[in-house]
Amino acid sequence: QVQLVESGGGLVQAGGSLRLSCAASGSIFNIGVAGWYRQVSGKQRGLVATITSGGNTNYADSVKGRFTISRDNAKNTVYLQMNSLKPEDTTVYYCNAWVGQYNYWGQGTQVTVSS
Repeated sequence: QVQLVESGGGLVQAGGSLRLSCAASGSIFNIGVAGWYRQVSGKQRGLVATITSGGNTNYADSVKGRFTISRDNAKNTVYLQMNSLKPEDTTVYYCNAWVGQYNYWGQGTQVTVSS
């Protein structure tokens, strides 16, 4: 079993920055694609950014140029650096990762951006 634990969420003013972390623990032998998603409506989650094991990245258009995803494979940790935050970025952010053939989600971390 694999656990993903997010941290780094909180309250920040518009224009500010936050750095989210997602630490994976458990039966990890190979984390494949990992990424960050955020709640968009109801229980639906939308893509924020993904990163492959080789470091290739993909971003939602709404965050390009502001957010940066990275990973430390030695620490089994994925990061999301969020700069120039906007009030519309306010929501719950979830970490996601493929480990072998299985897909896992973290519990979510709240990000609130005040205007």
